[in-house]
Amino acid sequence: MFGLNRKLAELEAKGEKIRVTLVGAGQMGNGMVSQMATMKGMEATIVVDINIENAKKAFTDSGVDPSQIVEVNNVEEANAAIADGKRVVCKDFLIGCKAEKIQAVVDATGGVALGAEIAFNTILNKKHIVMLNAETDCVVGPILKKLADDAGVIFTGSAGDEPGAVMELYDFADAMGFEVRVIGKGKNNPLDFDANPDSVREDALRRGANPHMITSFKEGTKTMVEMALMCNATGMVPDVRGAHGIVSDVKDLPQKFSLKEEGGVLNKYGVVDFVNGIAPGVFAIVAHKLPSVNHEMKYVSMGDGPNYVLYRPYHLCSLETPLSVAMAVLENKPTIVPKAGLVAEVLTVAKKDLKAGEYMDGYGAYTCYGLIDTYENAKEMNAVPLGLVDKKTKVLKDIKKGEIITYDMVEIDKSTTLYHLRQLQEKLF
Repeated sequence: MFGLNRKLAELEAKGEKIRVTLVGAGQMGNGMVSQMATMKGMEATIVVDINIENAKKAFTDSGVDPSQIVEVNNVEEANAAIADGKRVVCKDFLIGCKAEKIQAVVDATGGVALGAEIAFNTILNKKHIVMLNAETDCVVGPILKKLADDAGVIFTGSAGDEPGAVMELYDFADAMGFEVRVIGKGKNNPLDFDANPDSVREDALRRGANPHMITSFKEGTKTMVEMALMCNATGMVPDVRGAHGIVSDVKDLPQKFSLKEEGGVLNKYGVVDFVNGIAPGVFAIVAHKLPSVNHEMKYVSMGDGPNYVLYRPYHLCSLETPLSVAMAVLENKPTIVPKAGLVAEVLTVAKKDLKAGEYMDGYGAYTCYGLIDTYENAKEMNAVPLGLVDKKTKVLKDIKKGEIITYDMVEIDKSTTLYHLRQLQEKLF
């Protein structure tokens, strides 16, 4: 991202701006609009939310006068309002995808099926799509990238999300010729597979967050999704199903993430994992084959080797997302994308005993959680990706708590764009 500030400043000096549609004006989206308000050469022009007051609040919180905000019901009204210098709010994301002056769309909804609709329609309208929606990306990211490539636009994950932050470390180390042995992220609480929106509600309310989101954090599903994106972008894999999830501080990571025969926990290198004790940071464990480089790593206080840790102690979530927008528009580059087909899958695991005839839910809810595994293992088991499970998923046979859910156990909703994209992805990759 070197020089983006100067390129944005040049746009500003010419009286131009990158115009952005944001879909989803929750906590993350609200902060993103305010962040863009302080940046040169960029503007949140349209904010979409099913709660129109949330969309308006995102603008007013960023300093936009209410008189400059126009609620619209179609693309023609949006185009006219933008031409008049106004900011636009609406409930229909298609307006934000189709408006003439918009160059990029950011999905900050967190909805898996909805995210597929947003990305697909953004690409159809030949605009760049930035996914602050890892949940959709880990299910159909490869096919969305191919469609975007074919359309001449950028599909990308977001800077500031852990996968994007890890990718910066990976690219940095790989470019310098280091062997990247482990990549991963911190987790700020122990795994609790029984967490649900009821058990976390008090904590969520205290933090001003959605109980479903907090549930996905505590049960680990969000971490599994983020690690899957790291795998898909780099080709690295989980060492074991669900990853090791060790407890450690930063200085002990190089030893703990070494091979078992070297005193560590790993069966192999080239893996992703997570750590309790270093949140909100991300890390890469690297090594080098030449003695002179190892000597200099010790000289610059990186440790005795052979493994060294590169650690970024923060990720700024949606506040960094506008940088991915700028990279896409100004440099035609993504922040993080799948290399090809899926490398990792997030398996669906029963959170409780399920009876035939019941219906399930999805991320951060009551009936299931996710565990990362390799895509090959998932295919061999006929496992259902967690992202395909929702409130329309019918249980066909009794399932025990802790069982991995396979396609013969449930009836998946086949009417969605998400499902059809996934089927096309399976054929192409």
